[in-house]
Amino acid sequence: MKTFAICTLGCKVNTFESISISELLKSEGFKEVDFEENSDIYIIFTCAVTNTASSKSRKKINQAIRQNKDALICVVGCYVQLKPAELNDNEHIDILVGSSLKQNLPEYIKKALETKERINTIEDVRIKDVEFENLGVSYFDKQVRAYLKIQDGCNQFCSYCIIPYARGKERCMDYSNVVSMAKSISENHKEIVLAGIHTGRYTSDNVDLARLIQMILDECPNIERLRISSIEITEITDDLINIMKTNKRVAKHFHIPLQSGCNSVLKDMNRPYTTEYFFERINYIRNEINDVSISTDLIVGFPSETNEMFLETMDFLKRCELSFIHVFPFSSKEGTKASKTKSVVSALEKKQRVSEVGELSKKLYYSYKGKFIQKQLDVLIEKYEDGYSFGHSSEYIPVYIKGNYERNEIITVTGAYLKDDEFFGVKVDG
Repeated sequence: MKTFAICTLGCKVNTFESISISELLKSEGFKEVDFEENSDIYIIFTCAVTNTASSKSRKKINQAIRQNKDALICVVGCYVQLKPAELNDNEHIDILVGSSLKQNLPEYIKKALETKERINTIEDVRIKDVEFENLGVSYFDKQVRAYLKIQDGCNQFCSYCIIPYARGKERCMDYSNVVSMAKSISENHKEIVLAGIHTGRYTSDNVDLARLIQMILDECPNIERLRISSIEITEITDDLINIMKTNKRVAKHFHIPLQSGCNSVLKDMNRPYTTEYFFERINYIRNEINDVSISTDLIVGFPSETNEMFLETMDFLKRCELSFIHVFPFSSKEGTKASKTKSVVSALEKKQRVSEVGELSKKLYYSYKGKFIQKQLDVLIEKYEDGYSFGHSSEYIPVYIKGNYERNEIITVTGAYLKDDEFFGVKVDG
């Protein structure tokens, strides 16, 4: 029996795809082993969203080659799509698959094992209309929260982002397939996260994201919690807000990328909103949904971001009172518009700005979690360790509960106290 090992870098979409390939290979008689072990086949699902991600992709490829020089090496995904010539020159790589044709990977592996021929299937997804690949997943054995990829690609072309070049044009899974797959996944998981590269742009036969969510809730009674992954502020419709407001099974959390709190920088980034629109919309969401969590992504050190513009962003973040902030230093990606702009920000300044936003995020998160002392939360149990069960609430608050509660169950707790930034709750009896 041939063994295979998978390394997955990057986003939820990559995780979904790699789990799908793992299930397909197991059904073909292959045995999965840990990536650190000696294996007959190594598969690396690469990421290229930042230079750090690209570097990690290269390191994992080299690690696989070192571990077994005779192994079949398969490299898949965004980094492959962006650097085809570089990887094609690596004689140790046997199979190259970009951002399409991933569903054929098991067949490519069987063919390569039999013929010893090299396989390169990279298509130019920027100019070709690629169909959505209906990869399927039934069980995420390493996590309680399941991902369901419903959308791929991006047409927005933010000036700093390489993803439209790596993932190609927007495309979506047929709504009937989404519902069917959600039903299948719900046999093993209580919570499902709807994921995509641009999730909020989901559409299939005039079914938008809000209507899709309602269909899933109606058809999949086993799902106790449905969560939306990152979504743009311009794509949060009133219908979507109303579903979250009126249905307890929809997680009370919007992760909405802001990227900058300065209109001048937003314009340079080619972001489709202003700070005024962002602020008005999140306040509307809060007025409609009590205690909703609104978190964000932020890029600091964009080439045109002066210190005054950064201070403007900091002021805006404080006004927004977000629950937490994921902050990233600007990473210039070759081929994007922003990579051609001379930067006014040094590496040291970027590091300092990341630190300042990180400290603000800690304060905001502590304050947000503090609102739930003596309030009830529904927590999905993920693990038990050192006398405490751990999981996340609907609002995505990490919660510790004394006692051993069953993994993959949702229990109701009362917020008790905060200690060293950690939130502790007590199970509600009954």
